[in-house]
Amino acid sequence: MDMDAHPPASQATAVQRDPAIDLVRFTCLLLVVAAHSMMVSPVLHRDGTVSTLNVLMEQSWFTPVTWGLMIVPLFFVLGGVTGLQSWRRLQAHGGSGFDFAQLRLLRLVRPAMALLAVMWAGLWVALLLGVHPQVIQLMTAGAAMPLWFLAAYLTAQLSIPLMARLHDLAPFLTFAALVAMIITIDSLRGAIPVLAFANMIFVWCAVQQLGFLMADGFFEHRSRGWLVGVIVVSNLLLGLVTGVAIYPGNMVVNLNPPNFCLLLLGISQAAALQLLHKGIRWVADVHWLQAAIAAAGRRSMTVYLWHLPLLVGMAGLLLLTDVPKPLAGTPEWWWARIPVFFAVVILLVPVAWIFGRLEERPTAASHARGPSRAAVVTAAVVVFIPVTDAAFNGLTLALLGGGAACFALSVLLLGRVPTPVLPASARDGAEFRERQQRTLPAPDLRANLET
Repeated sequence: MDMDAHPPASQATAVQRDPAIDLVRFTCLLLVVAAHSMMVSPVLHRDGTVSTLNVLMEQSWFTPVTWGLMIVPLFFVLGGVTGLQSWRRLQAHGGSGFDFAQLRLLRLVRPAMALLAVMWAGLWVALLLGVHPQVIQLMTAGAAMPLWFLAAYLTAQLSIPLMARLHDLAPFLTFAALVAMIITIDSLRGAIPVLAFANMIFVWCAVQQLGFLMADGFFEHRSRGWLVGVIVVSNLLLGLVTGVAIYPGNMVVNLNPPNFCLLLLGISQAAALQLLHKGIRWVADVHWLQAAIAAAGRRSMTVYLWHLPLLVGMAGLLLLTDVPKPLAGTPEWWWARIPVFFAVVILLVPVAWIFGRLEERPTAASHARGPSRAAVVTAAVVVFIPVTDAAFNGLTLALLGGGAACFALSVLLLGRVPTPVLPASARDGAEFRERQQRTLPAPDLRANLET
């Protein structure tokens, strides 16, 4: 297979969604909700304060389990597959990198804007009603966990036009350069700790490139033995670098900021996904399951962003009731995780129905024919200001409100972009008349953007 070429633009528009990709993403989302349900364990003290214990992280057996259940790299592999396909479809319809950035920002920022606004308002009401400020801060900090993923995922997705061009020119050289950067930064993070956060870009872009290779059929054209070999070698290498204490063995510890271990996991997971693809596709072709996955997929970012605040809020309310609360880590506590998980899922249904509409097709103003570069760049900067502040200094109630305002400003910048003034010669041409009748995204383009 020639990896220096990708399907022509005429074929790119014909690429269909892979039900197996949707099923894997849906399963990963359920695993994330389940894992967080086993982590939150608040305890109310007599002075009104609350302390929390991450029970799952305290278990000795959890460290090896994280090798199999750390599915964050897989999210970026899947995002690389669907992101590259979306970018090529947009290109085939005459879209630019700024058009792509506009759609991605709207798709990801609008649901986050709603979450931050509701949390800010709700926590202020709780504070005014007399809830201890320490409890408010604890609940506020809970919102930072979904936001770091949003920032990392958005950064990787915004890089797709550039990284796709480099991929088309030299896929393996591009991947090798990213790996070299990851190792270099990991080598220097002991001397310059803040430098480690640069791998929020290089690690996830490298894992995303694996999705590019998958979208172009590289893994599909490898033998089963080759795929098994990649899984074995990547895990042996992972065992080596953790066994000699270069990196921690717990993949959750390696997650933020990410390091070379997450890339090794991404390689293993990409190969495993291809190895199991036929079986996953067989399950995904079940009609009723397709309908359920499609409904959840259109609300995937809403589910991800809201599940942890709902879990924290539910746990906080239960502390104020007389419902029996088993001690964290006891068998009764572990059995109680099952109803907790289903309770969160039930709460997510109305939330997804109400706020999930913000993930629908994001359209520019009716008079717009595309975003201005200044609007897109400004919107991106506005989004990353509160996210960066939260990453370095932690999330506070004030920053929660400021973040909601910044996200709202970004949506306004992207949602109403004025039509540029064109020269008379262009206005007289057929091309201008065609563009004047069209807004971005084009009517036949999907804008749920397959996150």
